[in-house]
Parts: sequence; structure tokens; C-alpha cells
Amino acid sequence: MESVTLTSIQAARARIGDAIYVSPCQLSHQLSELTGLPLHLKLENLQLTGSFKERGALNKLLTLGKVERDRGVIAASAGNHAQGVAFHASSLGIRAQIVMPLATPQIKVAATRSFGAEVILHGASYEEACEEALRRRIEEGRTFIHPFDDAEVISGQGTIGLELLEQVPDIEAVVVPIGGGGLIAGVACALKETNPKIRVVGVEPEKLPSMLRAREVGAPVTIAAEATIADGIAVRRAGDLTLPLVSRYVDEIVTVDDEEIASAILLLLEQEKTLAEGAGAAALAAVVQSKTNLRHRRIVVLVSGGNIDVTLLAKIIERGLVKDGRLFRVRVYLQDRPGALHTLTQVLASQRANIVETVHNRAYYGVSLSETAIDVTLETRGASHIAAISHSLREAGFRFERIQ
Repeated sequence: MESVTLTSIQAARARIGDAIYVSPCQLSHQLSELTGLPLHLKLENLQLTGSFKERGALNKLLTLGKVERDRGVIAASAGNHAQGVAFHASSLGIRAQIVMPLATPQIKVAATRSFGAEVILHGASYEEACEEALRRRIEEGRTFIHPFDDAEVISGQGTIGLELLEQVPDIEAVVVPIGGGGLIAGVACALKETNPKIRVVGVEPEKLPSMLRAREVGAPVTIAAEATIADGIAVRRAGDLTLPLVSRYVDEIVTVDDEEIASAILLLLEQEKTLAEGAGAAALAAVVQSKTNLRHRRIVVLVSGGNIDVTLLAKIIERGLVKDGRLFRVRVYLQDRPGALHTLTQVLASQRANIVETVHNRAYYGVSLSETAIDVTLETRGASHIAAISHSLREAGFRFERIQ
């Protein structure tokens, strides 16, 4: 198999040409001010299928011979890789089968079908879907397109690095999410082989640091499955091809938790008016939370994708608001008499706190017969506002507790 080199990445760029959108990479004034760094955002969430994955998929498809094209291709994916393969295979007239886990959200299944692929739902996990895809590859003679552990796929993802060198000529550091490692391996190779001084930082979910573990022991290891909102990088085992590249070119790997990712998604929505999925916001989360010491370097943060389930987005926004202190839920104990609730709302109104939701039930919460309790969810301006509301409640004589 061909190795990944600067030459192979340059060849990939020439090969995919205008079929891939050169996504913008603009300086973010708000985020630069927040982090104290000159911070650019590379918006791969604006690709036609919503993520960077189509770069590697298209490059791989374009390297197939006529016999391979005629037999068709197969891939296993629960999301972005599926859509990238489906769209570009269809545009090239290649029949594509995508095996997706049974629990894949319907919106992703529908999107993959709409791009022209035959979708097969199989297995309880990505691993089981992948086993089925590999079985069908042998049975039907199709070419398997791996989501990250393939030289042509990695080289395709590396075209982002070449674009960054042109878009931010004085780039000093780049922060990239890591799942299986295909994206960061390609980008790091392109950057380091051109300018070894550029610092490359990888970001993994705290619950699934498979590349970090692999680097520690010097070989890919399978770690236990965990749920994370960064499902696009929830990979249990680093790639055999990607690990040596990451070991050679990546300076540092850090982790972020789901709360930090949720906060970064909200930040991108509010400050940049851009939608990122969990994996897409992981790199920004690491920078905002100061997980890595980038000092005053001019950095690029990769927003790798924006395909997020709307229901999950609603939950993430709410959790992010809670973490940022913009939603505050409090249980207040009241004397069970007329006017008690009115007094409470007057105190809250005096602090300009907006009531979002109330739950009032005399029979629960273990209160005495002369008391009642009410759960109030408030929209606030942040931690200092919450402190002021709490002070006002105490001054008014209310007994209360914060509900997490």
C-alpha cells in the first residue's frame, strides 16, 4: 500500500480538484479576544455533505481501476463517512453500499440514501456493521473504503493542510479532532513536511482517548465503548496506518469532556453563527479550556463537521447554558399560604431573572404539611447574576437549594 507523504497529499489535491469546496478559514475576532490568541476557524462543516470526510472518500474513489469501479464499493459508517462515500460514488457512477448500525438516527440514514447509496442496517455497533461490510466485500467483490486507516483516504484529508498553508501563511499551530486519526495524520503530514515548526495538537473525547492510549504503549489498543456527544470521533481503536503518522508528526494530544464540548458548540452558534457537531467543536473546546499551552501562536482550529441530530442539539444547548450559568434551576421552599408564590416571583423579577419553567407539587419533596416546594428554572446572565439572585432569596427569607 502506498504510504502517506507530502507528495501523495499534493497528488490527492490535484486529483480531487474543484469537486471539493475550499472551505473558508477566517480570523475570529470574538474567539481571538476570548482566548487571547490570534484564532482562525477552518470551517469544514460547510462542505456539501457537512464534513471533511468527503475529501478522503473522493480521493480513494478516484484511485480505483475500472474493474473496481464496476464491482462497486462498500463502507461502514454511522454518519459523515457514509455520506461522503455515498455522494461522491454516486457522482462518479459507482454503486455504493453503506452498512450502518441499527441504532443510526433516521435522519442520517435518509441523508445517506438521498446521496444515492444503498443502505444496509446491521448490528448494534459500528464494529458489528464493519464486520458485515467486510463480509459483503468478500462475498460481492466490492472495494472496502475504510473511514480512516487507508493511505488514499488519509492523503485526501491532508489536502486541508495544504489549504491552511495558503489561507494562513503565518500559521504557527493547528488544533485538530482525533477519532481514528485519519484527519490529523494527513493534516500534520502536510504541515510538518512543509514547515516543521508548526505545532500540531490533537483532541480526543475524555471517554475514548484511543490514540493517546496507543501512543503510550506504542501500538493500537481497543478500549471500552463509551457514549459521548462527540460521536464522530468516538473510535475505540486507533488505526494501524494512522498511529505511526501521529507519533511522527503530532506534538501533543489532549482530551475534552462532554460538558466542555457542549459549551464550545454553544460558543460557535452564538459567536460565529456556525453549527458544529460534537466532534466538530472538540478542537475549539480544547483551546477555550486552555488544555494546551499555545502561548501567543497564530492558530487554526478545525471545525470538522456540522451534522448534528436536532434533538441532541437541543439537549446540548440546554446543558451548555446550564454549564455557562445561563440556566439556573432552584428548589424554593414556601409557606403553604396565599401570596407566598407572588412574593417569590417579585424577588425574582427584582433581579430581572426570566422564569422559563416551574414545577409546583405539594405532595412531593418531603416537605412538612405547612410548606410547599417549587422548582423554578431561570434564564440568567451567568455566575454573578446567579449569585445576586441567591442573595436576594436569602434576604427575603426563602430556604432554597440549587438543582443540578
